Amino acid sequence: MRVLVVDDERGLTRAVRRGLEAEGFAVDVAHDGETGLELATGTDYDAIVLDIMLPRRNGYDVVTALRERDVWTPVLLLSAKDGEHDVADGLDVGADDYLTKPFSFVVLVARLRALVRRPAGARPAVLTAGDLELDPSARTVTRAGQPVDLTAKELALLEYLMRHADRVVGKVELRDHVWDGTGEDLNVVEVYVGYLRRKLGRSAVTTVRGAGYRVAG
Repeated sequence: MRVLVVDDERGLTRAVRRGLEAEGFAVDVAHDGETGLELATGTDYDAIVLDIMLPRRNGYDVVTALRERDVWTPVLLLSAKDGEHDVADGLDVGADDYLTKPFSFVVLVARLRALVRRPAGARPAVLTAGDLELDPSARTVTRAGQPVDLTAKELALLEYLMRHADRVVGKVELRDHVWDGTGEDLNVVEVYVGYLRRKLGRSAVTTVRGAGYRVAG
């Protein structure tokens, strides 16, 4: 999953970025609202973590501008304010969730995964495709009932493919959502698909020549 984190506390963003990347997310960072808005409107993110008190443009304004431009990426607002009116204001302008600082990283990850599932009713808590089963929260994978040990990036790649099991997913899309899309050669997708096939069996991920990959249904 590709996530945008917008916060002017650089120490916090570094820590959040490291933690999310360890969980298999691809992460972009912005430190002011204007830059965050530009990234959010120009890139297809799966979720946005957005501080309210930002330089150049505050979080409320960023969410309002996104919704006015028909950008419906799920937004999780962060704020040191915990008053009920602050929460209500954030949700009223179009945010999807609200987390107060200081926050638990475990809760942040759980909230993000919940946001990614929420837009489509076909996104269950546990993903299945054929005899593959993936639990994003527990970070476990089984095939035909047998557990399979995957690295964080392998799991992130498989999760993205399984969330889009109804179609063929191209290499560029996979690179942009599973990696950060910057400086990564498209060959990295082929390499990791190869890793998945070695661990799950060659039939788990099929190649559609000239188009991309899909998981076995």
